[in-house]
Order: sequence, then structure tokens, then C-alpha cells
Amino acid sequence: MPTYEYACEACKHQFEKFQSMNDPAVKKCPKCAKSKVRRLISKGAGILFKGSGFYQTDYRSKSYTDASKKDSPAPAPVKDASTKDSSSKEKSSGDPAGGKKEKT
Repeated sequence: MPTYEYACEACKHQFEKFQSMNDPAVKKCPKCAKSKVRRLISKGAGILFKGSGFYQTDYRSKSYTDASKKDSPAPAPVKDASTKDSSSKEKSSGDPAGGKKEKT
């Protein structure tokens, strides 16, 4: 149900009335009780999204999202943990000398 704005031409009192679209317009001013009330044209209310998941970018056109993907930098390649170079295997063999053997 919409909220309508009214103004009394006699006493200049402005007020709002929450009513159905099918209800008749208010005729009497609640302040001075004269029948000089008229409905005002209001700007209306904007859409208000509440909660998570409502973002302006959710409703972008396909061409916009494709262009933004093209402009964004490519992610850096991720190194696989199972592929290590041979030098790191020698150093991590548990030998405190780093793979070198001392002569005795």
C-alpha cells in the first residue's frame, strides 16, 4: 500500500496518509477540519534492498561483465607442492651440512 502526501490549502498543513490505492482521497484536513485538502504529486520511494546478496553488479549486462573480465589481470600461476627442484631435495635430506659429507 502506498503512502500519499496531502496539503491543506487553508492552513498549509502537510501530512502523509498510508492507504490503499482504491481508497478515496482525503477531503478534510486533520488540523483545521476544512475541506481544502488536495493530494500532492510526490517523488515516490526508491527500491531498498536489504540483506546480503544484492549488489549493483549483479544486474550488469553480459557485454559489461565480459569486458571487465578481459580488463582484469590474469591470476598468478600456482606452483604445485609435489614438484620441487632437485636442489631443495638435497638440502632437505636431513643432513645438517646440506648434502655435503665431511672427510674424516
